[in-house]
Amino acid sequence: MAKKQNQGARTTLEEVNESLTSAAQRIEDNKKYVTWALIGIALIALLAGGYIYLHKKNIADAREAIGKADIALLQQNQDEALKAYEKVADEFGNKAGERAHLNAAILLYQKGEYEKAAKHIEEFSPDGNLIGPASQSLLGDCYVNLKKLDKALACYDKAISLANGNEVYAPAFMIKKATVLHEQKKFADEAAIYQTIKDQYPIYCQQNGFSVDKYLERANALAGK
Repeated sequence: MAKKQNQGARTTLEEVNESLTSAAQRIEDNKKYVTWALIGIALIALLAGGYIYLHKKNIADAREAIGKADIALLQQNQDEALKAYEKVADEFGNKAGERAHLNAAILLYQKGEYEKAAKHIEEFSPDGNLIGPASQSLLGDCYVNLKKLDKALACYDKAISLANGNEVYAPAFMIKKATVLHEQKKFADEAAIYQTIKDQYPIYCQQNGFSVDKYLERANALAGK
């Protein structure tokens, strides 16, 4: 009986020892996991710090580069400015890079290089209710000169939408769209735009001396109305 009790005691002690050993091993394993987790967090922190540093440096470099392009433009050295803007646009994908795309497009448009200008504008994100719609209007102008009238209409539509009822921009873009529709002999659509301008933007017509009635009558006559 005593022997059985001793065996039972030993068995119990063995189980306790095994349990303690297992617990100790789990603690040790957990320490390893915690250690690796801390190392991982440290690495992430270092990488994030490096990214922030590089990001800030990227922005600073872009600002410096586009600043040089702006100075060249102010000095009326358009060729040098164009090269500088294109270099910034090629090297940087941030806001400075986007502005460089737009500025390069303007200079290329003035030189009559509409295909290149259009490619630069297509890399520009049309944000805001002024620069955004203006950029799409310029893109439409590029396509008009390239005889891609359907693409031009799409750009003017986007410009009108982005202008969001702006009293100066919206009717100006609508007139451009109407001019393209006239070229395409879509006279009823042209007339509808002039009617909208007459109804919604009479002040624009007065301030800019735009004879909307004359163009509206012409479009209606051509449309057989």
